[in-house]
Amino acid sequence: MSNAPLLTVEKNGHIAWVSLNRPHKRNALNIKTLEKIVEVFGDLDRDDDVRAIVLKGEGSCFCAGVELADLAGLIEKTTADHREKLRRFIVNVQDSASILETCHKPVIAAVHSHCIGGGLDLTCACDIRLATKDALFSIRETRLALVADLGTLQRISRIIGESWARELALTGRDFSGETALNIGFITHLCDNREALYQKAAEIAGEIAANSPLSVQGVKDTMLFSNAYGVSAGLRYVAQKNAAILISEDGVEALSAAMEKRKPEFKGR
Repeated sequence: MSNAPLLTVEKNGHIAWVSLNRPHKRNALNIKTLEKIVEVFGDLDRDDDVRAIVLKGEGSCFCAGVELADLAGLIEKTTADHREKLRRFIVNVQDSASILETCHKPVIAAVHSHCIGGGLDLTCACDIRLATKDALFSIRETRLALVADLGTLQRISRIIGESWARELALTGRDFSGETALNIGFITHLCDNREALYQKAAEIAGEIAANSPLSVQGVKDTMLFSNAYGVSAGLRYVAQKNAAILISEDGVEALSAAMEKRKPEFKGR
């Protein structure tokens, strides 16, 4: 089992399915897994054939959080120089969640059962979140004398609003898939894993059928606007669309509309 890949990747058409693959550890995130996430999503970001990505977990749950035993060696010393090393380590592993957000390809999280701590960090960085009815979420860190440090606290307010974000982060309380749907953390609640993956495939397929230039432009523009505001975002999208409108995909969209046929986008 130790020889199994930490992540698996399967491609179906223009959709890549990435699976957390430590089912014997309930997909707990160790250091090597966090590093592998950066590697895998970097490769998919550069793969022009991939237009949408689904992130899921093998085994009994999506992700049980960060594997604390794997981090034990990092907190044995309390000297000032070691604290600085620990700070730099945390900054480096933050890339494992940030790369899901900055990846040009839209990322869909398909969550079943537990999505705890570090698992929630990953899902917060995804573009779209789906879950099964048995899903259980938690910003668990306050119950472990920690502060969530892979991006949940920086992202979740934009997703569910400041009040819910503060309540869930400060209490560390578990919240159900139904609650996640009601507060807007997920967009669809599915009966079981089969229905979950069908819905993920459906949404990913809709995305992949659109122009990659347009889809990636939407994600990029929304990220830019979140960071710099409406006014700067409007100027940014004007420049982006000035390039996309005269692209091959732009011409194809116009031609297909005039000819009353389905467009065939190539991402050029």
